Amino acid sequence: MFGVGLPEILVILVVALIVVGPSRLPELAKSLGKAFNEFKRMADEVKETIQEEVIKEEPPKETVISQDTVPETEKKEDNNAKPVTRDA
Repeated sequence: MFGVGLPEILVILVVALIVVGPSRLPELAKSLGKAFNEFKRMADEVKETIQEEVIKEEPPKETVISQDTVPETEKKEDNNAKPVTRDA
């Protein structure tokens, strides 16, 4: 997650147990869990709002007609065209 492995988590729990005490540790863990859940919910809402705004602001895509979709009668070939040369 944040580069925190099992040994680091154990050290954090032992320090929290010493600082807070065994009676208040479950209460602290519950409030931290609620805070992280609320933060995640708010972050998801912000992400959704940004995505909705980007979709609203996105200009409509123009339809590009490919040569494959143009009927043969509309395709014109210029066999008399001269190659373009550049004088140096």
